[in-house]
Amino acid sequence: MNTSLSPDKDTGNRQQQGCGWLTTAVAPISTAAREAARERQNRLTKPPGSLGQLEGLAVTFAGWQHDPLPDIDRCQVRVFAGDHGLVVEGVSAFPQSVTVEMLRNFARGGAAISVLSQALDADFRVINLGTAHPLPVEDQGHPAIQHLQLAPGTANMCTEPAMTGELLAAALLAGAEAVFGVERGVFIGGEMGIGNTAATAALTCALLDLPAQATVGRGTGVDDDGLARKRRAVDRALTLHKPYCISPLETLRRLGGLEIAALTGAYTAAAQKGMPSLVDGYICTAAALIACLITPAVRDWLLFAHCSAEPGHRFLLKALAARPLLDLDMRLGEGSGAAIALPLLQVACRLHGRMATFEEAEVSGHG
Repeated sequence: MNTSLSPDKDTGNRQQQGCGWLTTAVAPISTAAREAARERQNRLTKPPGSLGQLEGLAVTFAGWQHDPLPDIDRCQVRVFAGDHGLVVEGVSAFPQSVTVEMLRNFARGGAAISVLSQALDADFRVINLGTAHPLPVEDQGHPAIQHLQLAPGTANMCTEPAMTGELLAAALLAGAEAVFGVERGVFIGGEMGIGNTAATAALTCALLDLPAQATVGRGTGVDDDGLARKRRAVDRALTLHKPYCISPLETLRRLGGLEIAALTGAYTAAAQKGMPSLVDGYICTAAALIACLITPAVRDWLLFAHCSAEPGHRFLLKALAARPLLDLDMRLGEGSGAAIALPLLQVACRLHGRMATFEEAEVSGHG
């Protein structure tokens, strides 16, 4: 498993621009390569359209890679971790100490996304943006962990904004710096943070004008009392902040999390570099929506892996006009659903490139 880091030549520019870099133009998509790929699909030894969505995926990657014969030979997985201040409201079934414990589990290969990344031979790294409990010193230098610790988590959004403007900008930048554009690559973002489904529910309500009842799910498995506390906390946060949520960035600052901000920055930077992102579940899709609201062209560089069992996820997918590849009742996070969907993309490209055309196979074509 490759965990090497590469320098980002744009880092200095982003630091100087604050959040202004988010609206920088995304990479162009090749219409010519896309049309050539579509024409090839029509000549392959199969009835037209018989491979369903796999055909369209190959054509999409042709446009992204500027090559009528696309292939996927690189995958970058970045798991962003950060804690949430609203956990004091009793919104999670687990204590915040679990975030640090899971960071160590990620690095040591014991988490689901770690196993999946190894199976995919992915470039894997976990980025600690800010945990409430300190990461042990002996783990801070682990090659699979980038230890930033921008803050000890966010503030309690039920009483104040989750982040300052400076902290938000730093988290966005951290996400952008985690993406290294490579040819024929795919970016997968994951997240870890106790309390992040509550924060995502609040963001979903504010962005899409929905009630907490529609978006708040059980997350890590809260019981009925915990679910009621979680809904009350989201309602309190919305009552306090929604009148001031006048832009996607301000909504993210007030109701979001460090890992959600980093994902927003990562999806934006990947699109700017010409690297498609395979978006995971509920938390990741909220970050993707914010990125698209800030820079609509980012949407052209996103694919959506699966539909989470969290109730709010479907609203986000609908807002993005997204058709997820899988629906397996997953709600783990970490980027796990996206990692499971990646082989579908690889198979789509290989079928497109390696199947014979009617002419090559000397098979009579249709019509």
